[in-house]
Amino acid sequence: MEGAILVFVLFAGFALLVLVIIYNGHVNRRNAVDYAYSSIDVQLKKRWDLVPNLVNTVKSYANHERALFEEITTARQQARSVHDASAERFDHERELDDKLPRLIAVAESYPEIKADKQFLNLQRNLTEIEAQIAAARRAYNASVMDYNNGVDMFPSSIVAGMFGFSRRQHFEVSDGERVPQQVHV
Repeated sequence: MEGAILVFVLFAGFALLVLVIIYNGHVNRRNAVDYAYSSIDVQLKKRWDLVPNLVNTVKSYANHERALFEEITTARQQARSVHDASAERFDHERELDDKLPRLIAVAESYPEIKADKQFLNLQRNLTEIEAQIAAARRAYNASVMDYNNGVDMFPSSIVAGMFGFSRRQHFEVSDGERVPQQVHV
């Protein structure tokens, strides 16, 4: 009888240890996703700060593009209004991603803008920020994939369900980014 109790206690202790290890793995992966998201957030805030200057510079040359300027301003405000890594936030960011190339295209159709030093500096900064956003998105998506694998795979999926760990959404490219960009020479 004592042997059976000892086996039961050892088994229960082992099961508890496995449960703790799996739980801690989920917490570790969740924290990695949150950290990666905050890296995206920092880069997006840099872009949000740059967009009004870019719009104002182009607007000073191309006043008749008012609808585009308003769309970009609205998209920027909507993206800033959502603070978590939700589908709504990602949708607003994709909408802004789709509109910025249109602004650059408008600017490129005006030789005076293309020669403006402030515009060239803003365009260079935007290009750098977009590259940083792309790198941060790759890191975020890799963290999300690792986290989602932990949530989906057996036996860790059992622990995930017990403690409320649920899948996270990837940050996907916008429809505008899927279309090859034309180069004007």
